[in-house]
Amino acid sequence: MRILTVSRQFGSGGRELGKRLSDLLGWDYYDREIIQALAREKGLDPEYVHQMLSSHGWHHYQLTYRHSFQQTLTGGWKNTDLLIRQREIIEEIADSGNDCIIVGRDADVLLRDRNPFRVFVCAEMQARLERCLRFEERKQPEERLTENEILRNIRRIDRGRKQVREVLTGRSASDGSTFDLTVNSTHWEIKKLAEAVAEFSGRWFEQR
Repeated sequence: MRILTVSRQFGSGGRELGKRLSDLLGWDYYDREIIQALAREKGLDPEYVHQMLSSHGWHHYQLTYRHSFQQTLTGGWKNTDLLIRQREIIEEIADSGNDCIIVGRDADVLLRDRNPFRVFVCAEMQARLERCLRFEERKQPEERLTENEILRNIRRIDRGRKQVREVLTGRSASDGSTFDLTVNSTHWEIKKLAEAVAEFSGRWFEQR
C-alpha cells in the first residue's frame, strides 16, 4: 500500500491539499475522521476529543517517550488513553492495506516504519491570515474571530506543533530532513498544487 501524510502550518491549506489529493488519486482520506471514530468509541463529543488531543499536554514528557507511548502513563496528562488509542487507529488504517492520505495527527512519525511519503505545507503569514479570514466569513458575524485573535491562534498552534515535533523526532522542528517534500502554498492555487504534489509523489513511490 501507499501512504501519503500531510503535515502543515496552521492556515497554510494543508487540509485542503490532502482532500484534493485524495479526490485526484482516488485514495482513502483521513483527517477529522480519526477524531470522529475515537469520539464514537469513547462516547465523547468529537470537538472535546479534538481539543484534548490538540492541547498536546503530553509534550512535557522526556524525549525517550517517543520510543514507546506506554512508557510513562503514570501521572502527567490525564488523557493519555486518547493519545494511545489515536495511534492505534492510525496503525489500523495502515494495516487495512488501502492507499491512503492522512492529514496531521503526527501520522508521518507514527507510521515512519511504513515509509510514507511525507509532505509538509507552509505559507507566508499574510497568506495564512487571509485564508483563515475567508474561513471566518462562513461563520455567523457574532462568532467570527478578529485578525488579532487569528494571529494569536496561528502562533499558539504553530508553537504547540513545533514542541510536539521535537518530542516525537528528537530533532529541531526546522530540520526539513524529516519530510520528503516541503511546499510553500503562498502563491499556489491549492487545486494546481495538488496536481503537482500528486505527480511528484507518483515518481517518489516508483523509485521506492
